[in-house]
Amino acid sequence: MAVRVPSGDQKLIQIVDAALADATRRSGDWLACRPGCTQCCIGVFAINQLDAQRLRHGLALLKKQEPERAEAVSRRARESAAHLAEHFPGDSATGILGESEDAAARFEDFGNDEPCPALDPATGLCELYESRPMTCRVFGPPVRSEDGLGVCELCFQGASEKEIAACEMVPDPDDLESPLVKQVEKSSKLRGNTIVAFALLT
Repeated sequence: MAVRVPSGDQKLIQIVDAALADATRRSGDWLACRPGCTQCCIGVFAINQLDAQRLRHGLALLKKQEPERAEAVSRRARESAAHLAEHFPGDSATGILGESEDAAARFEDFGNDEPCPALDPATGLCELYESRPMTCRVFGPPVRSEDGLGVCELCFQGASEKEIAACEMVPDPDDLESPLVKQVEKSSKLRGNTIVAFALLT
């Protein structure tokens, strides 16, 4: 069965990538992100079902084009999921993260040293870069969350709060993502967040 992402996902990606390009231009040398930097590739993080579907689509494309590289990604995903399953703060059978306060607290200290399965350890590059989750697309520039304006710890070294604020990235101002997530959850019958390793299990 073919892995499909909603048609609106491409528009979402274009908007987010344009916002990133603009933030990158404003950030200049404050932004330390370069090919081979894996700061944001170590440690698990929650992704939604749209992210998961996009990753699976990317892996399916890679399998057609370069099956050996795709198999390496799948192998790393299987190994990572097996390694993380015992203490997974959710349902390890489905890969869905728990939504309770206890599960959220456990996730804070969960898998912080685990490399992303999509990361090629030999090159330090993402094998599924074009299909990466939204968290990966916005990591680096200042992005606002419930906790305020956050940046990668390697970026904006020595910058003032005013300088950081001037480079703020607003990735999805019209919230195009939410209805797309609901659409994927309805079609996949999987509701809730997961992590990359479980999303890539095939």
